[in-house]
Amino acid sequence: MCSACEDPDRSGYLERLREGVAERGWMVQGVVNSGSYPPWAYTIGLSGYDLPELVVTGLPVVAAGKLLNDVASRVLGSSPPAAGERVALPGGPLVEVVALAEPSAHLMVATALYGNEIRALQLVHADSCGRFPWSPDYRDGRGGQPVLGVRRARQM
Repeated sequence: MCSACEDPDRSGYLERLREGVAERGWMVQGVVNSGSYPPWAYTIGLSGYDLPELVVTGLPVVAAGKLLNDVASRVLGSSPPAAGERVALPGGPLVEVVALAEPSAHLMVATALYGNEIRALQLVHADSCGRFPWSPDYRDGRGGQPVLGVRRARQM
């Protein structure tokens, strides 16, 4: 995590985020990988529209930011996908939506701005062979994408 996020007196950082959200509608908070944790990113600002924030794990921060920005712009124009829904993103991966059980445990900056009652959806992306992290063959057994909620059984 960045030093501004870890600083308990991060009011200047939070104020810059508030300004960015007011100007753009949302921002993306990227978290680079550290130790055994892969990189991840999430939106900040969708809660202001009474929408769930979006999260993606296991992608490089720039790719995660692009994916989140693309989906956030679609969500603002329509509605968020439902947990368990699979969405084929144009020019991107197939994703399955998973609701976070406890968003405030993972989205600390969004929680600081909007409170502990925020909602969040993880965009769980398939690997290049179309497999998801709950498959033992995902990324040929190498893993690398933590799922932050309980997968909802898909309706067939």
